[in-house]
Amino acid sequence: MISRNSIGETCPAKAVSQGPVRLGTCVARWLLLGFGFFNVALGIIGVFVPGMPTTVFLIIALWAFSKSSERFRYWLWNHKRFGQPLRAWHEHKVIPPKAKAMAVSMMALSIVIITMVFAGNWVAPLAMTAVMTPIAAYILTRRAYVPSQADVVHS
Repeated sequence: MISRNSIGETCPAKAVSQGPVRLGTCVARWLLLGFGFFNVALGIIGVFVPGMPTTVFLIIALWAFSKSSERFRYWLWNHKRFGQPLRAWHEHKVIPPKAKAMAVSMMALSIVIITMVFAGNWVAPLAMTAVMTPIAAYILTRRAYVPSQADVVHS
């Protein structure tokens, strides 16, 4: 017996199967599901651990679920706490001002801490600054609010 997964690919339902089965796609589906849940777990940890991001892991999880499970994609997309920021990013590339401030301030704080820990050696702080500056610039140049309907029509 062959069943179809949420993206329409055939996967063996039981040990006994009939017809052609693409095991590679089934393995990929399960790997993507696992990867999605791993990122959801990291995102949830990020809610409680200061300085650890949440939304970026949930964006990755949403991507993995979109490739592997319509049910879990729908669950994350419509989640009462995380759904709105994910939809805002996906549809408009919006990063809320509070998230921008938190991300950039945490990057700056981590550079300060690393500079203090490695006071005699400037390699680590300089490398971190070189990596984080373009990331901070990217974050700060994204929209802060979802555009109104009038803005969308006129652009």
